[in-house]
Amino acid sequence: MSLSKKDKQWLLKLSRATLEGLFDSTRKPSLENVEIPSSVTEKRGAFVTLKKKGQLRGCIGYVEELMPLYKAVMENTENAALKDPRFPPLHKDEVSQVSIEISAMSPLTEISGIDEIKVGKHGLVVEQGFFRGLLLPQVAVEHEMNEQQFLEQTCLKAGLPAESWKDDNTRIYVFSAEVFSEEDEGK
Repeated sequence: MSLSKKDKQWLLKLSRATLEGLFDSTRKPSLENVEIPSSVTEKRGAFVTLKKKGQLRGCIGYVEELMPLYKAVMENTENAALKDPRFPPLHKDEVSQVSIEISAMSPLTEISGIDEIKVGKHGLVVEQGFFRGLLLPQVAVEHEMNEQQFLEQTCLKAGLPAESWKDDNTRIYVFSAEVFSEEDEGK
């Protein structure tokens, strides 16, 4: 399920073209007559994170395998730019100031104990009834969280009390992600 360096570069270019195409129809990517790498046609979850001057500017994605990876990257590039409710829609003049990070997801695995969480390797999903929260693996590292803090913050993101992870009605899932960015690859 691992992506090659070439696949990652291809996805980053596709995401950049998608982002630019939102504001300039002549730059909108066309996949007609383009050879799409087979590894990006597999159904996988994906998150696209946009950062402006190192600060979060938008992040949206799917952890579930709803569509081929390349389509999830295109759709979530648009969603992160225009539909993240935490931010106003991205403006055309911001596009050149934004860097793109892609997280290609593994399937979810339910865990039974906190000792199964590997900070830096795993992302978390916490579910209780209709409440669901997700934090990507890099969030725990960026904020120097331990396992318990990571669980508490994921519960809060779900709209639940921080200690909800201890409740028997709460389901906890881990996943991993291949995380790569334009900053790593160079624009």
